[in-house]
Amino acid sequence: MAHAALEAAKAKAKERGAPPNLRRGRITGGSGGQNPRRRRWSGSGADARDPQPLGRLVSRLVADSGWQGTVTNAQVFGQWARLVGEDVAEHAQPVALKDGELTVRASSTAWATQLRLLQGKLLTKIAAGVGHGVVKRMRIQGPTAPSWRKGPRHVPGRGPRDTYG
Repeated sequence: MAHAALEAAKAKAKERGAPPNLRRGRITGGSGGQNPRRRRWSGSGADARDPQPLGRLVSRLVADSGWQGTVTNAQVFGQWARLVGEDVAEHAQPVALKDGELTVRASSTAWATQLRLLQGKLLTKIAAGVGHGVVKRMRIQGPTAPSWRKGPRHVPGRGPRDTYG
């Protein structure tokens, strides 16, 4: 008799288009081998239903979404002063990071030369702070000077004699 009632309930659920174990908005029976009479609150031990730290949730979101490479690249820009030091960060700013090549713009030509000399040490510091393989090469640019070429007519030559830095 119980078997017949079960079969009737399954047929009725099949007519509705719902799985047979759906009842009042939740799925029962698939509780992972737990007793259905078990209490539904978390005990004193750690449980997946407990509130999770924000860092753990964000890490899981980044991993599930496939954003790991983007977040790692963003760490170079966000932690620039900590990675290379305050004195270098004051005179150099990262501009772009593409295919492992970091483009850095220096505030003066002297600082651009200094950064080229420190390039190996800076790469080591960045690798220690962010991870190996994120930044493989550095392209160091000097400051950009204003263009003196204005208008449709231009006289060839060097223009004003100034080093801009």
